[in-house]
Amino acid sequence: MTGAISLIAVRAALARAEGQNVPSPCLSVCRMDPASALCEGCLRTLDEIARWGGMSDAAKRLVWQEIGKRVQARSEA
Repeated sequence: MTGAISLIAVRAALARAEGQNVPSPCLSVCRMDPASALCEGCLRTLDEIARWGGMSDAAKRLVWQEIGKRVQARSEA
């Protein structure tokens, strides 16, 4: 597992914690992969990145769930 993916996994665990502000998955890499249309750092889509600041904690946790699926898919590839 790469360093960025490991960091995302740690932040995903924080995001699942109830009663805490949901952390941003941003790793300050900010490069979009043209093949997957995902940020190479945080594994979010442009839409998820753009909407993040206005999302509720519940919506942010849903994005984190999607990121978790993306991490899993990458580790299985």
